[in-house]
Amino acid sequence: MNHGNHYQGPAGISRRDMLRRSSAGFGSLALAGLLGSESQAANTSLVQQPHFTPKAKRVIFLFMHGGPSHMDTFDYKPQLQKDSGKPLPFDKPKIFSAQTGNLLGSPWKFKRHGESGAWVSELFPHVAGCVDDLCIINSMYGSNSRHGGALLELHTGSDTFVRPSMGSWITYGLGSENQDLPGFITVCPTLTHGGVNAYSSSFLPADYQGTPIGNASIPADKALIPFIKNKSGVPLSTQRKELDFLQQMNREHLSDSGPDAALEGRINSFELAYRMQTTAPELQDISDESEATQKMYGLDNDVTKNFGRQCLMARRFAERGVRFVQITHSYKWDQHSGLKTALPRNCQEVDQPIAALIKDLKSRGLLEDTLVLWGGEFGRTPVSQGADGRDHNPQGYTMWMAGGGIKAGMQYGATDDYGYYAVKDKIHVHDLHATMLHLLGLDHKRLTYKFAGRDFRLTDIHGEVMYDLFA
Repeated sequence: MNHGNHYQGPAGISRRDMLRRSSAGFGSLALAGLLGSESQAANTSLVQQPHFTPKAKRVIFLFMHGGPSHMDTFDYKPQLQKDSGKPLPFDKPKIFSAQTGNLLGSPWKFKRHGESGAWVSELFPHVAGCVDDLCIINSMYGSNSRHGGALLELHTGSDTFVRPSMGSWITYGLGSENQDLPGFITVCPTLTHGGVNAYSSSFLPADYQGTPIGNASIPADKALIPFIKNKSGVPLSTQRKELDFLQQMNREHLSDSGPDAALEGRINSFELAYRMQTTAPELQDISDESEATQKMYGLDNDVTKNFGRQCLMARRFAERGVRFVQITHSYKWDQHSGLKTALPRNCQEVDQPIAALIKDLKSRGLLEDTLVLWGGEFGRTPVSQGADGRDHNPQGYTMWMAGGGIKAGMQYGATDDYGYYAVKDKIHVHDLHATMLHLLGLDHKRLTYKFAGRDFRLTDIHGEVMYDLFA
């Protein structure tokens, strides 16, 4: 697929300008399907060609909202243990969240695991069994120490402006592999620190916005795709006629007005909602999963069943061709206090389900072309906040990836001896985005969209592909 102004048509007009100038645009292509055409051109989100051969086809993002403490989970710091209680021997960042004290060693033990010998905290015993499938990045860093800005930077590439989310950019670039489901689904998304902006398509066409299933206040087993259940007693044939009539009026409106992204987005959403009525209920009914599978994800345990169901749904959506799936453990990782009680509880809720997801994807042959990403909006400080807490730390933290062409069994980069700053093979959030897009076969510099007089991209004017992470 060609993006932005890189492709010139026969009259020197870009692909995007050609579509914009046409009186039909994407909307009438969708209407062709709505009004009875069998042509697959009716769905504007079908698979599109990447810039080059991809290693991954889809992404599952496991978002730990609040900022997990890296030196208590995946970034072992023996010097921090040794110097716990002493003052930090170098300057703290100029901008930080709150007043902090002396060094605070991790209360939990670390061990090496797998053939790779990766260090993992005792808080993640199940994920530790999967380390040979992980690429643990210990050198992440970002630009913002506040939840709202950092969360938006991770999701959209900008900590200051409303921009399209990474899931929207990916579905814009590649389309969906299933015309009966959205290309981008977010399960139980957070309601805070940006809310809908974390999965918004912003100025991209509305087709590419994430479809929320529930939200952070709703248990996962009650979170269903909204607005697809037909009114009781109304047959699909009647609804089809009503929708055809509505779309006929929309077509006339579109013909009179010319290209209208908002109207075209509504046209496509109506058609997708109609098709999902027969696909989504079956997909969200997990009764066809074996008892062993449900137990593996922890659905038989009150502690793990909520996030376990999210992980299981992520696998089911990935199987059906959803391009970008996000599941959120919200908002529990912000341990300014109560570290010793809250962090173990958080880890226990997600550890078994995450390991189950990796193993399940691998056993089904899906991990090879599914990129799994784990992490939060930043990490925590190696110095204490209060008696038993850690402050925000975007200067250095951990995220990990698995599958999708990533080099497995590797710990990449490093923070300093105490875990405050990324110091070796640093990876900024922009670099993470560039790398993800590359694995999906997309050049982050060519994946552009013209808006307000300039070409925008997920990485803005930044980002380097981290080739060392590739298998």
